[in-house]
Parts: sequence; structure tokens; C-alpha cells
Amino acid sequence: MTDTKNHTAGIAGSLEGRVFTPGSMQEAAEAIELAFDYRGDVTLMLRSGESVAGYIFNRQDDGSDPYLELFPADRPNPRCIPYRDIVTIAFTGEDTANGKSWESWVSKKESERRAEADKSEAVARTKGYL
Repeated sequence: MTDTKNHTAGIAGSLEGRVFTPGSMQEAAEAIELAFDYRGDVTLMLRSGESVAGYIFNRQDDGSDPYLELFPADRPNPRCIPYRDIVTIAFTGEDTANGKSWESWVSKKESERRAEADKSEAVARTKGYL
């Protein structure tokens, strides 16, 4: 599979800015799996010449005719696209999960809870409950 990356754009460790050109159904399945886990929009170039940008929310890769489903950026209804119709997969949208980890999320939530508890305690003291 050909993988190109615009090294001036995108963030280290992210797929943002990369473009995959699968050479086989196996490579297409691998690239689509990466796109499914990506937390941003992708742009698919189809054999028909059509370009489809959107967020991949499902894929079905077993069976005789694998496909993916995405929410197109320019239409309200989901769209189903067979793997065989995909020529390239470009990671064009911002990777909203890049640089964020579970530990960071837990730390942020703990801090927010502590701040809320401190605020509630201050209100209770002001009202004479404590």
C-alpha cells in the first residue's frame, strides 16, 4: 500500500495528513480499520472519480462484499461504500483524539470534581450548614 504524508501538515503520532492507496482488498481493509479508529473526517477517492469526505462510523469486512458506512460532511444521511470502490483514503480532518490519553482525561475529571466539591463546600459554609 502506498502511504504518503504531507510532513508540513499533521501532527507527529497522528494519521492526520496521511493518504493511503491500497493495492489489494487486504490493504484496503487495513487502511479502513485505521480510518475507523481515526477520530476525524477522512476523504475517500472512489473509482468513479467522486470524492467523499466524512466520518466513518461502521465497517463490515467479512463476507463477499465488504463495505464501510460514513456520515458525509455534505449530506444528512449516512452512506454505504463498498471497499472495492475505494481508490485512496486521505486523513483530512483534524484528529480530535491526538495527544489525549485516558490518564489525561481521568486527571482532568478529578480536577473538575475537586473544584465542584470545593465550590459546594464554600456555599454550604456561607449558608451556615458546615
